[in-house]
Amino acid sequence: MRLVKEIAHSRYLIQVHEYNSKYLLKITLDSYEQLFKLEKDELSSLDMLDELLTPDFFSNCLTRFISMREDMLKFKKITK
Repeated sequence: MRLVKEIAHSRYLIQVHEYNSKYLLKITLDSYEQLFKLEKDELSSLDMLDELLTPDFFSNCLTRFISMREDMLKFKKITK
C-alpha cells in the first residue's frame, strides 16, 4: 500500500492510498478511522476526489465518528 495523496482539511487527516488496483480513501479523526475503497477505474483522476468530498460528505463522516466514539465508550464501560 502506498500513499498517493493527502488532502488538506481543518478537522480530518485525509489520505489516499493505492493498493490492489483500488484507491483507499482514509479519513482519520483522533483515534478513529473510516476507510472507503474505490476502484481505480471509477475515477478519471485523483483530483476528482476533491469534487466528491463535499460538506455533506464530511458532515456524514462526523456523524459516524461520533457514533464510533459512543460505541467505544460503551465497550470500555463493559470491559471494566
